Amino acid sequence: MRKLIAPFALIACCFAIAPAGAMDAPVAGLPSSPARDDAMGIGNAGSGSSAKPAKGRKLSAREQEEAAEAELSAKIAERLAQMRANQAARIAAAARAQKDAKAKAAKAAYVASLPPPPANGTFWTYEGEFGPANWSKINAAWNKCNGGARQSPIDIRDGMKVDLEQISFDYRPSGFSVTDNGHTVQVQLGGGNYLSVGGRTYELQQLHFHRPAEERVNGKMYEMGIHLVHKDVEGRTAILALMLQRGKPQPAVQTVWNNLPLEKKDTFTPSIVFDPNDLLPERRDYYTYMGSLSEPPCTEGVLWLVMKEPLQASPEQLALFSRLYPLNARPVQASSGRMIKESQ
Repeated sequence: MRKLIAPFALIACCFAIAPAGAMDAPVAGLPSSPARDDAMGIGNAGSGSSAKPAKGRKLSAREQEEAAEAELSAKIAERLAQMRANQAARIAAAARAQKDAKAKAAKAAYVASLPPPPANGTFWTYEGEFGPANWSKINAAWNKCNGGARQSPIDIRDGMKVDLEQISFDYRPSGFSVTDNGHTVQVQLGGGNYLSVGGRTYELQQLHFHRPAEERVNGKMYEMGIHLVHKDVEGRTAILALMLQRGKPQPAVQTVWNNLPLEKKDTFTPSIVFDPNDLLPERRDYYTYMGSLSEPPCTEGVLWLVMKEPLQASPEQLALFSRLYPLNARPVQASSGRMIKESQ
């Protein structure tokens, strides 16, 4: 038994004291065999524990764990890279959005600093939101309506009595048309009707009606008024104003009423003629002053000729117009120290 144990003890002792490199070589005196080498780890010792197994060999549990850890690490690295890219994209988008917001804010501030665009409305009335107090706000070209210094109508007071020249009238029967324009009843006349005053000759363009009369004389108001609008060759305007009070029927007014159109904004053209002379009072004394149109655009530089003697119209004639336009007169404007002359 001792003879059998001794050789193995000697071999074990040799393995114990042999250098690490000697483990790779076959033991002297012992034949080499694959089975023995695999059992003793000879031949694979230098490859380490992470060496790839031979092809076709089943992975050990530790090798499977290491492979799983390597795959998970790769996935985590890939996910982190994707998250960093997404974060960078979000930061860039936020920067662009902030830049765009600043640009929009700057543009809005610039637009807010600009003056409002000029108003260019055309609708106006004699009352309410679109009435005389707001005419200048409706259209920028009507700025004189609420900011002018020579506006009409006025209350004619303290006129300077002087020897005014007589107004020369050269009116004749003419073809005409009657329009209900939504503000008043207006009569358009054919050419060839003139008045001359102050060295100028003005041609009659149209006449229209107001209720009440826009002009006042020493505070007195008349029930209706008529304006005859004239222009000269240079475009200057002269308006002859006539006042109406209750009395006997007025033939020229009745001619207009007889030919009223059936609809607003419509025009009727009869086959008869209209004679403006029928509107003139017997006395030709008048007041005169410089003013404006009494409706938008309220253009100033208008010569006003206001006849002193009122005309008469029947209650029925006055009532007819009041059914169409109960109120179509601009309020009295400040005279602002204007010179007013009157025939003595």
